Amino acid sequence: MIKLIKEIADKHQIITDLAKADFRKRFAGSYFGVAWMFIQPVVTVLIYFCIFQLGFKSVLPIPGVPYVLWLVPGIVPWFYFNEALNSGATCLQEYHYLVKKVVFNVELLPVIKLCSCLIIHGIFVLIMIAMFFCYGRLPMLSWIQIVYYSFALTVLSLALIYITSAINVFFKDMAQIVNIVLQFGMWLTPIMWDPSMFPNRPEWLEKVLKINPVYYVVTGYRDSMLTGNYFWERPGLTVYFWIVTIIILIAGISIFRKLKPHFADVL
Repeated sequence: MIKLIKEIADKHQIITDLAKADFRKRFAGSYFGVAWMFIQPVVTVLIYFCIFQLGFKSVLPIPGVPYVLWLVPGIVPWFYFNEALNSGATCLQEYHYLVKKVVFNVELLPVIKLCSCLIIHGIFVLIMIAMFFCYGRLPMLSWIQIVYYSFALTVLSLALIYITSAINVFFKDMAQIVNIVLQFGMWLTPIMWDPSMFPNRPEWLEKVLKINPVYYVVTGYRDSMLTGNYFWERPGLTVYFWIVTIIILIAGISIFRKLKPHFADVL
């Protein structure tokens, strides 16, 4: 891990340039270009708003807070996590010409892909803040925590990308498995619903949901934007998240480095 951090620090300029190029490349040749980056998320938010707020008349998780303001801080980090894992799983195939270059450290490829997704995430965070202003919400000091929770989600995403991208070189179905797991994960985090919406919910439900480390980040975004709570007010959840994330990161780096000598031959 220390070696990886030093490598990222030493090659930060290369990482930045390649991340910007990756960001531009994903919209190259598209008629609407970067507009597609906003269309799908906006449509997704509108669909869930119509289903849960207008259709089911769901009980608001936070009294007095419009459903859309509760939904957006949860779905913005999920968009980032979903995009990072889906695109990160195939990053070695996408940049196969760099994998075959002996002088290039392939461990930087997941970092580059993640930085590209982080650019989009930053834009969505700004849109989220603008939406809160439009609803007349005044800024709070806790909003700064978005930087911390974004960093936490970035580390978790990087750990998982190291595992999935390395395995996907030898087992091409991994990318499809990641996509399916993420579809289930969106409902199990949860993003669109909250246990408080169901008065007859079982007592163990919330404990099970907290096993998912992304739950910590989504809850943190909502704490930061809506209630003004700070991450140290959830000490147990914070410690659990970082223990799980560091274990996954160590495992991810180990798997990636063990399989790395065979990447060029397979690709």
